[in-house]
Amino acid sequence: MDNNVALHDLRKWKYALFILFSLPGLSFSTWISRTPDIRNTLEASTSLMGWIIFGLACGSIIGLLAANKVIAKLGTRPVILICLILIILGLASIGINAAFFPVPFLLFLSLALFGLGYGMGEVAINVDGAMLEQAASKTLLPALHGCFSAGTLIGAGLGYLTLSLGISTLQHLIGIVIVSLIIVGIFISNIPTGNGKMLKETKSSAKDHPTSNVWKEKRTILIGLIVLGMAFAEGTANEWLPLAIVDGFNVEAQSGTLVYVVFLSAMLIARLSAGYFLDRFGRVAVLRYAAIFAAIGVGVLIFAPNLPIGVIGVFLWGIGASIGFPLGLSAAGDNPINSAQRVGAVSIIGYLAFLVGPPLLGMLGDAIGLLNAMSTVLIVVVAVFFLSPVVKRPSTVDAKEASQVNQ
Repeated sequence: MDNNVALHDLRKWKYALFILFSLPGLSFSTWISRTPDIRNTLEASTSLMGWIIFGLACGSIIGLLAANKVIAKLGTRPVILICLILIILGLASIGINAAFFPVPFLLFLSLALFGLGYGMGEVAINVDGAMLEQAASKTLLPALHGCFSAGTLIGAGLGYLTLSLGISTLQHLIGIVIVSLIIVGIFISNIPTGNGKMLKETKSSAKDHPTSNVWKEKRTILIGLIVLGMAFAEGTANEWLPLAIVDGFNVEAQSGTLVYVVFLSAMLIARLSAGYFLDRFGRVAVLRYAAIFAAIGVGVLIFAPNLPIGVIGVFLWGIGASIGFPLGLSAAGDNPINSAQRVGAVSIIGYLAFLVGPPLLGMLGDAIGLLNAMSTVLIVVVAVFFLSPVVKRPSTVDAKEASQVNQ
């Protein structure tokens, strides 16, 4: 890693990742903003749209499960490039299908392509972000995830603008595709080569640092559970918050959307400022306060007597849910030996929670109501509070003791 940093300007690498982190968020919210139009074009029922969108989950899960092996073989830069191209091609294919070939199965395949790039690409870019943190000796992953949040906000805003101006789905999506291709072409070369790649070690090095199965490491799994919990808290809001606001407070759909914007804005603010608090107060304290904020926020929302009080809860929820994922990835990358594999494993756990958790909560919501179902988020973030000591940065003393035990 040190050689790579010596050959590449660290600042260019950092700026490149900040920009590239925003592209998956931009693309995802662009697709989301056009789902009503696409549903109308296909004349699809809610159940049929559910099966079409399932293509995104299928592609994402395949990408997540394959990510670590592909990254170890190729390194992060080629994987990030390939996956961003897959996302861009998937987005273009969605627009073309909606305009010229409105066939549900073709749209399913387009979303599967999009999801494949999204799932694998998110793991690769997070692995690279963790390696950037190590090279810079500075907390950066929360701010990088803030760029993803910024991308989602920009995408949602552009979606609202294009709909207001009567711009077609195809024109909108192709415009985003062109801009994304230009950005990738400009910034991808600033990522160092070899990041995350499993190199052949000398015999002496192999003896000193044997390759381990990171899935059997207690600390890695516990960090994964923290990330799973916070990813569930974030994913639940992404999928269900607008509908929960509409159903729970009997308001119009626009109000639900505006409350969701409050949640995204809170996430963005917290992630952009988290580095300062982490460097000053440490991971454990920040994660505990994040869990407290999330728990209070969800509790306030569930029991709010009116929407303004509920909005306060949503803002606190967004603040609390923002930090767990990037903080967990930073903790997973503490040990430089097999760092990429640990960060990849934790990323996989987190993104699987994004995909699987919200649908399960939706099923529960059918039985007890969406607002009441949010109580599961409350339980999960309380568990994160008690697991928080796991993310403590290993000290030099701890490292020495560990090496003595291993000997």
